[in-house]
Amino acid sequence: MATRQIVLDTETTGLEPEQGHRIIEIGCVELVERRLTGNNFHVYLNPDREIDAAAVEVHGITNEMLADKPRFGDIADDLLAYVRGAELIIHNAPFDVGFLDAEFARLPDDVRTQDHCSVLDSLVMARKKHPGQRNTLDALCGRYDVDNSRRDKHGALLDAEILADVYLAMTGGQRVLSLDGEAVSAEGGSGQSQVRTVDRSGLTLVVRQACADELAAHEERLSAIDRACGGQAVWRSRQ
Repeated sequence: MATRQIVLDTETTGLEPEQGHRIIEIGCVELVERRLTGNNFHVYLNPDREIDAAAVEVHGITNEMLADKPRFGDIADDLLAYVRGAELIIHNAPFDVGFLDAEFARLPDDVRTQDHCSVLDSLVMARKKHPGQRNTLDALCGRYDVDNSRRDKHGALLDAEILADVYLAMTGGQRVLSLDGEAVSAEGGSGQSQVRTVDRSGLTLVVRQACADELAAHEERLSAIDRACGGQAVWRSRQ
């Protein structure tokens, strides 16, 4: 089965779900076998409460912008269907998962995020790879040469798109090497290297000998190199 990952980010009315703060934006980007699919999930939500002024400064989303948007309960089933069975990639996962679980707790069904998908915290991963350094999303963009020029304010979908690029760069870039049209995976499902033996039975090695004209042209080129370097041509010294 293909590996499916969802890079997720949220924007909220404040910092503490325990104080009644709510999610106002969810942005998700889908990766299948480390490839962006374009099958993204993005919603703005009416939180039924005021957004803290400090939060507005961060993401620029106001209550007026959300007045006609759905509530979390209206999109909860669609969100669960989208993330179910995937691995969520979240930068500072306890923050976003805490808010998601607080939203789910307001609904009749007993739902928790990690009952439906696993979670990978890219901030924890970055701290292990770069101990003692700043590992904010902006800092990682600079470290891995990821373009974040559009990020004048936070936005859930934009930040998820940027984090997807950072995650792919941070975990090794290219995953699949194609040789003669046949894909060879550089990593196994466990993250360990895999080597696949190629059956060479029946193959014949073709050896082409240089013709007289090619040999003469080769000697002429070596002579020119020899004259240019004062008789120090490496090729002839090793013959």
